[in-house]
Amino acid sequence: MTTLTINGKQHQVDLPEDTPILWTLRDQLGMTGTKFGCGMALCGACTVHLDGEAIRSCVTPISAAVGKKITTIEAVSQDNVGLAVQQAWQNLGVPQCGYCQSGQIMSATALLHKTPHPSDQQIRDAMNGNICRCGTYTRIHAAIKDAARNVSQDVASTKARAAGAAK
Repeated sequence: MTTLTINGKQHQVDLPEDTPILWTLRDQLGMTGTKFGCGMALCGACTVHLDGEAIRSCVTPISAAVGKKITTIEAVSQDNVGLAVQQAWQNLGVPQCGYCQSGQIMSATALLHKTPHPSDQQIRDAMNGNICRCGTYTRIHAAIKDAARNVSQDVASTKARAAGAAK
C-alpha cells in the first residue's frame, strides 16, 4: 500500500511502485483532468506539480511521489497564482480543442510560482515541451504575462490593505 498526498488529501493506493502517477490519478482515483498524450514525457498534457515543480506524470512513478505533495489541475485554482492563470486563460480565450490546456496551465502556474515576473525567454523555456495541437502559443504566452501582472497587482493591493489596517 502506498500513501500519496494529492491536492492536500492523503490517498492509499495498492499499486506497484513503478505505476506512473498519471494512471494512478486517472484510473485509480478518478481524477481525469490530467490528460494522457504521448506517454513519453514529450507533449506536456500530463503535467502535474510534485512539490511545486512541473513534472510529466506519464513517466514519473508513484514511488517518486511518496512523502511529497502532488497538485493536479483539479486543485490548481486553490492558490492565487493558479487562479490568476486560469482566469487569464479564460479572458484571452486560450483554449481551442482544450486537450493540452491542463498541462499548459500546470506548467504556467509552476513558472509563475518560481518566477513571478518572467521574461519572454523564461516563458518560452518553461513552456517548451508543452505541445498545443491547435497552435495557441501566442495566446498562451500572452495569458502568462497577463496572469503575472494580475498576481502582482493582487499582492500590491493586499500589502496596501495590510499597511492601512496597521495604522
